Amino acid sequence: MFERFTKDARAVVEGAVSHSGRVGGESVDEEHMVLALLDREGSRGSFALTSLGATGFRESLERDLAEARRRGGLSRADADALSGLGIDLAEIVSRIEEAHGEGALELGGRGGAGRRVRRPQFGREAKDVLVRALRIAAARRDRHIGDEHLLLAITLRGGVAAELLADHGVTYASVTRVLYGEGGVAQAG
Repeated sequence: MFERFTKDARAVVEGAVSHSGRVGGESVDEEHMVLALLDREGSRGSFALTSLGATGFRESLERDLAEARRRGGLSRADADALSGLGIDLAEIVSRIEEAHGEGALELGGRGGAGRRVRRPQFGREAKDVLVRALRIAAARRDRHIGDEHLLLAITLRGGVAAELLADHGVTYASVTRVLYGEGGVAQAG
């Protein structure tokens, strides 16, 4: 599949691996892909993000991603669903951190010195983004998979990354409108 990736899409994938490695992650996740997309300049994905005003929210996004990691990767929608069942996620996180230390629920773990020498593997969600990007490109009859397809796939997938991007106006429909002038049709799932 990677032979069909544009230079910009490959740079996002490589950037995601770097972001994961910097924080000692055991896997490359969607959040690493979002951060790598925000690193890009001069690509279709960066054009869409800039057009939607998403360039100035990196600090806020990183803070929100850290908070989601602290909740064990659960989105606000997940927390709301648990709340509807009478489960206070904030209280659970607080008690677990009291007993086991701050960040005890964080996914991917923090690597200790010399703990890991191999490159992080792609997590299930990141693999799903890659497959969805391929489907989106195929549905649009695009010959290559660009970073814009990765962005569209993240926004379409749902979960923490899509939720946080949507908080800043970056949705499947808004990205599609910026890139293609359409109202968000032709979703590839």
